[in-house]
Amino acid sequence: MEALQLTALSILIAAIGAIVWGKIDRTAVAIFGAVCMVITGCLSDKEAFMAVDWNVIILMISFWILAGYFAKSGIPEAIAHRAVAWSGGDLSKFLIIVGAASGILSLFVDNVLVILIMAPVALHITRLLKINPVPFLIFIGLCANFTGSALLIGDLPPQMLHSVSGIEFLEFIWQSGRPSSFPILMITFAAVLWFFRINFKRQLRGKAMATEVFAVIDPENGGGVRDKRFAAITVISFVATIVALSLRWLIGLELGAIAAIGAAVTVLVMETYGRKLSRPSFEEVLTSLDWRSILFYISLFILIGGINRQGLIMMAADAIAPIFASNTALGVTSVYWLTVPVVGFIEHDAYILALLYLVKDFSIQAGVSPWPYWWAILWSGTLGSNLTVAGAPALLVALNLCEREGCKVSAKEFFRYSLPFVLISVFVCYLLMMVFWVFL
Repeated sequence: MEALQLTALSILIAAIGAIVWGKIDRTAVAIFGAVCMVITGCLSDKEAFMAVDWNVIILMISFWILAGYFAKSGIPEAIAHRAVAWSGGDLSKFLIIVGAASGILSLFVDNVLVILIMAPVALHITRLLKINPVPFLIFIGLCANFTGSALLIGDLPPQMLHSVSGIEFLEFIWQSGRPSSFPILMITFAAVLWFFRINFKRQLRGKAMATEVFAVIDPENGGGVRDKRFAAITVISFVATIVALSLRWLIGLELGAIAAIGAAVTVLVMETYGRKLSRPSFEEVLTSLDWRSILFYISLFILIGGINRQGLIMMAADAIAPIFASNTALGVTSVYWLTVPVVGFIEHDAYILALLYLVKDFSIQAGVSPWPYWWAILWSGTLGSNLTVAGAPALLVALNLCEREGCKVSAKEFFRYSLPFVLISVFVCYLLMMVFWVFL
């Protein structure tokens, strides 16, 4: 291995190690690692800029702007409040409804934002009933982190897959005559909810909602919607942008450009006509963006670009090509089950991005379709990250909320929920993946 190759690999390993260690801010670590890639000559400054998929970054920022308005519209709270009525006083049913709502919202909204939206409703009820909020907050966190890869816009991993492969929005629903990410993950999600419905029913036996809990519902104002016109504009903007993304092949613009147009039009409407509405200012929406995460993802692209520039990904692809090319079922299975435990303990975005590029080069070398491998990486990388807070920062937010309520969550208690959640999801998803993407 040449000196620059060894340097690039060392920088990447050190950066990922520091991120997993968690004692230093992960964004600061990623930025430092990206800078080291440039100053050591692993890639030039221009190559570093080109290594970033700015289409993905713009897509991410644009949807965070739209999500900022959506979060302030009161619609998510209204959905959560209505869950109280739909549950009919059954606390276990309420928990499943809130978890399902968290998963559905995470199809379109950042999972951390979903937790911050849904957690207060659950906490309101646990305070009224004077019961432990830990199962509620952990389950909301697990569900919010689950569905981000079902569609293109929910989380970074599917956007990275778009960057590497060029997959379009509708292909996350149906691709090459087969069900892809959305239907497979939704079936898996349903299986997980069914299991936890039985588990929570047994765990919460004898506990029902008090009458005063229903006071959280206010039918006269839409159960959380303060300004119906503002909410309507927000929904129309959100839906119109998603529809435009699904028609990218017809529109002829990049996904980032379409999302940016949707966000810009929404901001323009809010800042002109919106003066008569009860809505947040553009400055408030901008402050809701997680700029640290944006810098982290930019740095991540540069880190992976450094090892790619030095040919390390190609070298790994050459090494595994003869092994996996001979038996697709064995190759996909190996990648899937290797990924599940790994992403439970390291930051999964960096791992997924590196493997996506690895498969791209490997499939060219071996002359095989990359899609079974790409789906295996995306799904196992998303589902396996629910195992610990190291794999999914969204779960750390849920645990922090538990601690604010005075509830210290032990590792044993956390694994009581995360372990069955991960095991059921990865096994169900694996079976569906093998049936539709390997054997058919």
